[in-house]
Amino acid sequence: MGNSSLITQHPSRSVKAVALYSGGLDSTLAILTVMKQGIEVKAVTFLNHFGCDITDKSSCSKNPFAAAQQFGFEVKLCHLSDKFINIVKNPKFGHGKNMNPCMDCRILMLNEAKVFMEMVNADFIITGEVLGQRPMSQRRDALDIIDRETGLRGRILRPLTAKLLKPTIAEQEGLVNRELLYNFGGRTRKPQMALAAEFGLTDYPLPASGCLLTEPNYSYRLSESLAYDRDPSVDDLNLLRVGRHFRLSDTCKVIVGRDETENNAILLILGEKGTFLKAEDLASPITVIRGDADDEMIRIAASLCARYSDGKHLPEVKVKIWNGDDVWYLTVPPAVQATIDQYKIERKDKSKVLQKV
Repeated sequence: MGNSSLITQHPSRSVKAVALYSGGLDSTLAILTVMKQGIEVKAVTFLNHFGCDITDKSSCSKNPFAAAQQFGFEVKLCHLSDKFINIVKNPKFGHGKNMNPCMDCRILMLNEAKVFMEMVNADFIITGEVLGQRPMSQRRDALDIIDRETGLRGRILRPLTAKLLKPTIAEQEGLVNRELLYNFGGRTRKPQMALAAEFGLTDYPLPASGCLLTEPNYSYRLSESLAYDRDPSVDDLNLLRVGRHFRLSDTCKVIVGRDETENNAILLILGEKGTFLKAEDLASPITVIRGDADDEMIRIAASLCARYSDGKHLPEVKVKIWNGDDVWYLTVPPAVQATIDQYKIERKDKSKVLQKV
């Protein structure tokens, strides 16, 4: 059910807008601000392999679409898939502090939104951007570049910060009342929180990017992976989120689950695809070998599995290994610290790995 009390003004003709919607506070407020003027809004949420998992309600908000349900606007889901992976590997405007291609990401989403805008005959696009809030993509010059690169100059309305920017075409044509827009700027979220209270919006996530590419540890793993494989599978990208990772060779990596949740995640991601290991008759991590492994690498993987099992203090541990219907066993000593230090993928020298990407 929509909130009919939200609408306070009606333009002289039917007006429609497409909104970029993340489920976060700013994008939600941008939509509600425009809906308040009687404008129909169709929101689009772009998914990629590096964002919040919308099926995991602990990763973003309790319900990322609660506002859509409360206020009655439609949300379309669209996965950017390989288009996004390509800009992560080769961003025209570079990465941020980690592996985040924020400028290129914004341009890609707006280009996709432009196609949707034309499909539904909308008049303009809405975003929740606030001038000066994010250092890479929300500077004044960055917004100008984004408008130019997308061919949407004058067609992108940023309701929360509109009064700090030049009037858009929608404002000039009277489709949007500029006086009912805002002049929010900078990194503080207090004005947004106050506005949320005015709208009766209570279910929204705390301020955060929600993008794994801004996280140093994940970014390091991704850059390391791309150094050896320029076209990682979706499974390999998803596995970067979980476990301890060990590089045994240019073509072989071992992943060891940290707890039951990660064990289940590894099995969920891979199903029956791969070579798995588990300490026999002991509490044990699920361990998986990715890539080509010879007998010695399988033995190292078994020792790593044993090292993180409940048998880590035993002289030897029996490890079950399976690949499809093939099952065999190895009895190995748990890996020593020197082995872990030799093979573990961690932020020892970030610059060296990034140079390889």
